[in-house]
Amino acid sequence: MARIKPFRALRPKKELVKDIACPPYDVLDRDEALKLAENNPYSFLHVIKPEIDLPPDIDLYDERVYKKGRENLDKFIENNYMFQDEKPQFYIYRQIWKDHTQIGLVACASVEDYEKDIIKKHEQTREEKEIDRTKHILTLNAQTGPVFLTYIARDEIDRLVAEIMKGEPEYDFTSEDGVAHTVWVVENEEHIRGFVDLFSDVNPLYVADGHHRSAAATRVKKIKQEENPDHTGEEEYNFFLTVIFPHNQMKILPYNRVVKDLNGRTTEKFIEEIKEKFFCEPMDIPVKPEKKHTFGMYIHGKWYLLEAKKGTYPEDDPVESLDVAILQNNLLRPILGIENPRKDKRISFVGGIKGTEELERLVNSG
Repeated sequence: MARIKPFRALRPKKELVKDIACPPYDVLDRDEALKLAENNPYSFLHVIKPEIDLPPDIDLYDERVYKKGRENLDKFIENNYMFQDEKPQFYIYRQIWKDHTQIGLVACASVEDYEKDIIKKHEQTREEKEIDRTKHILTLNAQTGPVFLTYIARDEIDRLVAEIMKGEPEYDFTSEDGVAHTVWVVENEEHIRGFVDLFSDVNPLYVADGHHRSAAATRVKKIKQEENPDHTGEEEYNFFLTVIFPHNQMKILPYNRVVKDLNGRTTEKFIEEIKEKFFCEPMDIPVKPEKKHTFGMYIHGKWYLLEAKKGTYPEDDPVESLDVAILQNNLLRPILGIENPRKDKRISFVGGIKGTEELERLVNSG
């Protein structure tokens, strides 16, 4: 049984929504964020990437960064760029990019569900990034970015969503990256109860994107609970911001791995060992995997298509058969020696929104 909860969103004024909207904090570096927010005092990047308003040499985890984020959020509220809804509500969020459409419910999910594995995780997190997001939430006293959850699609949920979408949307705009964003407010009490009841039968939910944000929410809950002698379990810190998409619409861009060395192996030896667990085919063009259990690899100026061989993963285990688990269990750990991706400084992660060009640039630059 999954528990979801309506909430009082802090959201943009209608006429400012396109100026305020921005990409997630973790797909941009400082320079990219600075360029996007240039000459735009409304950009939410001033809140989620506040280092752009501080000296360029400042450490990203410096306390001044979090304090600047809080200062900027307070300004957004004081200047009426954003306002808070008067009563708890849900929101329907539709994204359209090229030929793909996905429609989710914006809701607060239960940290307790996350702790009890009703909300399932499948990706390792980096401890320093968990701590970073925890400090961000605590300092701003706000969750500024949603976790994307997914569930096995249900017709009755789809029907309720479709009914609400017959109404007039609250926001409807296209961002500079070509994604069309549309939001409907769910304020009807019957509709709100309907979603709560329907999702109470959903088990499990899966974290599709936002493992660091969800892990940080559990840290925040523990800290706040210890500080609160009258803890009831109903306080806001017991929940975290999510968008919940049905599995047949959910599309997540790749979260690529970049490893700094071959763990003492030559390229030839490395590829030879890979071939024990994967079919390995040289390619003339950048590889963008199109089916499960396939991977693209770029090394020394050449692309390869990898496909996991039968027997390298348990087909009846929905978590261990995920691509992220296959890669970790058959390549990153046994060949490259990456035992703990959370802490190993030899591995870094690059959001798929940057494309294969960014991967080539990083590898070619050493």
